[in-house]
Order: sequence, then structure tokens, then C-alpha cells
Amino acid sequence: MHPMHWKLLARLADGEAHHVRTLSPYVGVKPQQLNGLWQQMPAHVRGLLRQNDGYWRLVRPLAVFDETGLQQLAAGFDARLVHECTSSNDLLLADARSEVPAVHRRLYVTHSQSKGRGRQGKSWQSRLGECLMFSLGWTFDKAQAELGPLALVCALACQRALQQQGLAAQIKWPNDLVVGGDKLGGILIETVRSGGRTHAVIGIGINYVLPKQVEQATSVQAAFQTGIGPSAATVLQSVLQQLAQLLPQFAESGFAPLLAEYQAVHRDQGRSVSLFKDGKVQFEGRAVGVTAQGALKLQTADGEREVVNGEVSLRPKEKLQTTVAEAKTRYLLLDGGNSQLKWVWVENGVLGPVERAPYRELAPLGEAWRQHGSAADSIIGCAVCGEAKKALVAAQLPKEIVWLPSMPQGLGVRNHYRNPAEHGADRWFNALGSRRFTQNACVVVSCGTAVTVDALTHDDHYLGGTIMPGFHLMKEAMALKTANLNRPIGKVYAFPTTTSNALASGMMDAVCGSILLMHSRLQEKTGEGQPVDVVLTGGGAAKVALNLPQSFILDNTVKIVDNLVLYGLLNWVEQA
Repeated sequence: MHPMHWKLLARLADGEAHHVRTLSPYVGVKPQQLNGLWQQMPAHVRGLLRQNDGYWRLVRPLAVFDETGLQQLAAGFDARLVHECTSSNDLLLADARSEVPAVHRRLYVTHSQSKGRGRQGKSWQSRLGECLMFSLGWTFDKAQAELGPLALVCALACQRALQQQGLAAQIKWPNDLVVGGDKLGGILIETVRSGGRTHAVIGIGINYVLPKQVEQATSVQAAFQTGIGPSAATVLQSVLQQLAQLLPQFAESGFAPLLAEYQAVHRDQGRSVSLFKDGKVQFEGRAVGVTAQGALKLQTADGEREVVNGEVSLRPKEKLQTTVAEAKTRYLLLDGGNSQLKWVWVENGVLGPVERAPYRELAPLGEAWRQHGSAADSIIGCAVCGEAKKALVAAQLPKEIVWLPSMPQGLGVRNHYRNPAEHGADRWFNALGSRRFTQNACVVVSCGTAVTVDALTHDDHYLGGTIMPGFHLMKEAMALKTANLNRPIGKVYAFPTTTSNALASGMMDAVCGSILLMHSRLQEKTGEGQPVDVVLTGGGAAKVALNLPQSFILDNTVKIVDNLVLYGLLNWVEQA
């Protein structure tokens, strides 16, 4: 396509409405020429356009970038945009083999590949705008043989990033990104040895729009039933940030410190599987873990066997032998918060898209049950919303709800709250859910109507924590009880010089200060040198993470996990 086509498509790719008066000067044509330009687009893109009173918009966002936007979101990387190529991996491999001094942190983003490829010689199929495709160079002072787990590390970085955006992706060993049985993305690692160092070329493809031509596939947009999800730019930026965090960690410490986290999001962990090679079953058994070298540990009838990364492909067995305790495979999980209800269907241990509704309008819950509820074995939830709102939820569901309370102990975690009955069930299940994302001591923070900051030791003692008003409640209190402060909230600054900004900054400092103080207490109890992580959840989590001190972020692991309560309930369903 001509550069003008790419400029026009990149401007419209956000799915927002743009007037032809702003589009034409940006593209460099007259307004009346835009229609002719659009008619030259590929057919599957051309049909997405909607026009109304001079405004143009696409019915869905696309994974298309412009050079300026890419440079902004890929700060810290040598980012290059190539609209069309054979393969972005080919571009980096050519650089690594040429006289170019370094490919470390070099990034190629492309929109169309004529010879895209995946693992084991398979081709990667995608249409323009439907797939996020890029390759990243990273140089290691390691031999090629030591980089076996690299693909698993990259898969974990992608999974983390997608999780942060609210997408419950898992990993199918070694490095496929999946949602249930459907493939979301893949990773291809290729290496070049030069000058005593290994240059790794990390090729990543993530379906952004559902590829209709590919069977058993899903996408970022398909994972959100409303069709509203993160932009392609947000996904790319989040993945790059996670890669920038995990790759240096892997270079220094190897894969062993990441094993537990990888296994927690490994789709087939603990399940019976069949391993195929060249279309034939090689082994059958139960996937019991992964080694520090990235091999799959398979418990077979002949004993435990280690399967090397890349040797075979992994597929769940079509017919699993289950015990009575494992027979229930479909649940509806409920999170009854103060202001809204969240729910999610769980099938074979995999979370579907999370839905939500205010208590005054729970009809979507009833409709969801009519569509999906017939196969549900049970409904399990936790609630802090009170009995009246729980009754509204029950009125939408024909099956009894099992509301789980906070407990003296569960799943190996001991609750030190003096009276567990008065301890919020959401705080308890947040603590249980945090164990899917860290095995270290951790501060668990929920940023909702209220902000709770709780402490969990490395040996699974829940020590309790603090409760404070959430951002909205703080603003309401200041508006109602303080003269002249009923005004819009401003922005957070280190040294605010307006009242609106002072309000925003004071509220953020209160929350961040509470987190830092709890972290310091838990660090003192845990001992110097022992990690203390922070797990953030709730609507204000991302905002809080951005305002924690940069030195604290660099020295500690801070994770954002949407819907942590639901992961706690899932842990209970799977393990209790």
C-alpha cells in the first residue's frame, strides 16, 4: 500500500470518530479524495468503515501504528516500523548477521508478513490489522544452549501483560498464549552467535482481532464480550514493559526464580495430557511441572519423564480420567463488591471474560444464566455488599448460591484476624488469590470503594491489615465536611500548587503511604534480603502503581491483577 494508505489507516485504527477535515491534512490529500483512497484498502478493512456527517470511524479498532505513536509507546527501545515485510524476525536476523554493531533492544513492528512463521516450521497466518506482530532483539552473555527457557520467560512476560489488561490468558507449554482451548498468540525464538555473545531474536504474534480463517483461535477483542478492550498500543506497551523487566532478571538469575509463577499460569498443570510429534502420540501422562531448563515434567506409567522444549507439541487429552472430586468442571463465580457485582464463568479451571453490573440493574446476570447456566455445576461467591444486595443477586439465579465467608484458615493460609467472621470475605479471597501470582511475602492492596492493605508472609500467615476510604469516599468526605473543597479533583503532583491538585495529591499520598508503611513492616518481619512483593487489584490499582516511588518500583516486584477476588475463589474451587 502507498504511505498515504498507512497514514489514514493508522489514524482511524483507534476506532474513534475522526472528521474528514482533520483526516485530509494529516494524510496530505483533499477531503474529496479520501473516499477514493479508502476504496483501495484491502476488502476486509474497507468494510469496517462507517461514515456519518463527515465523521469517519471503524467498527472495531485495529493493530495499526504510526511512527510517532510507536516511538512514544516503545520508549527505551530502538523501535522501527516496517509496514510490510517477509518476517520481522528476518529483519532482525539480518541485522544480527551484518556489520550492524548491536541489535540489543532493537524492535521491529510490522503490519503485514508474507512469510510469517511459528514454532516447528508452521506458518503464522494473519490479515492486515488483525494481529499484533513484532520482533525484539536481546543480547545475552550466555551460550545458545543456556537459553532453552527463554521462550517460557517471554511467554510469561506476555501473560503478565495481558493479565494486567484484564485478559485471563494462560500458557500452553512451552510458549503458546491461550484462553481455554483457543490460541491467542505465539512466540518464536531464533538466535545468532557472534563475538562470544548470543543475539536472541524474539518474535511475538498476538491476535488482536479474531482471525476468522484460523480454527481454534481467539483474540484480545474476543476476550471482552462487549468488544471493548485495551488498544493494540496499550497491549504492545505493556508487553514491552514486562519483557524489559523479565529478560534482565533471566539473564542474571536464570529461569528458576520464575518457575512457580509460570506453573501457576500453565494451562495444563496437573492435568492428563497427550504429547504429539509429527501427528503421532509419543507419551501420555500428567503434566506435573517444568524444570529450571524449561523442560516439561510428565508423570507417565513408566515414571517421570522430562520432555525438552521444542521436541513435541502439547494438547489436552480429549477424554480425561477424573475422580469424583474432579467431576465438576463448570462454575459461576460471583464477587459481590460494595458498588457492583462481578461474575465469571469457569470451565475446566479457565476463567472466561469477567462481566459486571450495578445492583440496581442485574438483568444482565439473569440473561447470562439463561445463555450459559444450564451446564453450571454450582454458583460460588463472596460478598461484602450486605444481605439486601445478595437477595437481589439470588433473585436473578434459579440455583442456590454458596456464599463463602472469611475463614480461620484455608488452602494452607492461616488467618490471624481476631474474629474471622467480621473480616471482609473480599480481603480473605484477595489473599488466597495472590498465591497464583507470587509465593513470596506480599502486601495485598485492593483499591475500590475502600482501600485495604493486607500482609501475607512467605510461609502463608495472613497477618491482617488496614482499611481506609477509597478515592471517591475521600473526595465525598472533603466536599461534605470541609468548606470550599467541593470542587473537581485535579492531578497528582509532587508539589501541588492548586487546591484541586492538592486534593488529588493528598489522596494518592495517603494510599501510597499506607502501602509503603505496610511493606516496611512486613519487610522487617520477613528479614532483610527476603523479597516482599506488592499485589494491587481494584479500579484504582493502575493509578496507584504509577504513583508509587520509582525507587520502590525498581527495588520490588509490583503486580497489578484485575479481579483478584475471583482468582481467590478459583483457587478455592480447585483446591479445597
